[in-house]
Amino acid sequence: MKTSKLLLFTLALVSASCDPGVLPREEPEPAAGSVSLPEVARLLSALPIGGEQLAEVHAAVSASAGNGYDEEYTMRDLFEQPGAGVGDRAGKASGAAHYGTPMRVLIENHLRERYRTKAGEFDAAAVQDYLDALASSDAQIYWPYSEEYDGTSLPVITFDPGGAATNNVGYQTRIDAAGNRTVEEVVVDEAYARTHPVWVVNNNSDSGYTSLEMRRREDPDWGLGGEILVKGGSGEAAQSRMLVLKYFKMNRNYDSWFGGASEFFIKCGSVSGFKAKTESDMKDYSPTITDFMIVVKRKDLDTFRPFNAILVSEWTEQMDDFCLLITEDDGGTQTTWKCSANVKVQSKSYGFELDIPYRDRDDIVWRGTLARSYFEKQSGITGSFGDVELVFGFI
Repeated sequence: MKTSKLLLFTLALVSASCDPGVLPREEPEPAAGSVSLPEVARLLSALPIGGEQLAEVHAAVSASAGNGYDEEYTMRDLFEQPGAGVGDRAGKASGAAHYGTPMRVLIENHLRERYRTKAGEFDAAAVQDYLDALASSDAQIYWPYSEEYDGTSLPVITFDPGGAATNNVGYQTRIDAAGNRTVEEVVVDEAYARTHPVWVVNNNSDSGYTSLEMRRREDPDWGLGGEILVKGGSGEAAQSRMLVLKYFKMNRNYDSWFGGASEFFIKCGSVSGFKAKTESDMKDYSPTITDFMIVVKRKDLDTFRPFNAILVSEWTEQMDDFCLLITEDDGGTQTTWKCSANVKVQSKSYGFELDIPYRDRDDIVWRGTLARSYFEKQSGITGSFGDVELVFGFI
């Protein structure tokens, strides 16, 4: 899902066997067109983060989660719309509230001190280069289990080390009675993140997609608040029904906890509303592909979540089956799965060829053809599809 783009600097301190202590105050060098995740984590750990900045980051990750994405705060939003989450529209973000000293100001102030010349002036070009590289990167703050935050504790800041690592070094700020700040190294894992605030610097992979929640808001036919709006009909129109994915359950996480939630893409191909009476009528119909993203947070593992997502808006008696592809996003080059959705005209079956797109590094959770008889018999009943369980239903 999230492949770390690391330019790893020396990290002898990463070893879980090292003794915690006060970290040397090494500062990041200017990023030349890119930033490394360890570098950004060290930068954030050097900032004098307080209550206002904690509220900003928490507002952003909460907004992202409410919009159907992971608990994430992109660097782009941090600089352009403080407090905004993925999916928030410009000017209408949850972070529209005024922040006197947002995170971006702390970052810029810190860099001005870092790049101060011997004459006492700061190197404006170096500061701007770094800020531009950070704002245009796909780096972000991911805050797992943020809904459990106590509202006051300072976070441990770590980064996605990539691969199958289950723990990593984190930077913890401690403030003594005199108000002096020191940063200590601690080792963090997912168990720690469940009970302590942890910010993970990782790469964003889902902001370019429209979540199921955002699709519902943009198209009233998808319903609001998880409810499907069904319009009554009569005559021929009443013979068609909607096929809905009612519930979705993930039985395993597809990525390390540093990478965050699993992003599933549900893609199905059919000939919605097919009512041809003769072979010549078939030219008036073409297959359609329904494509949407479901983000399942780590806390929702092994939990049935209600989605009520429309897969086929008009399933008629002439539709024999449809093609279903479920993938978990891992990127790569776009390719296609060739399949055939069958329909029936005068008791004869005909196939419409479909090319359903996905990317060659995606995990294929399940793909195949499901017959109408399956939905007739299994409506409202849980079915196993690889590492996920689904409940379909006609409405």
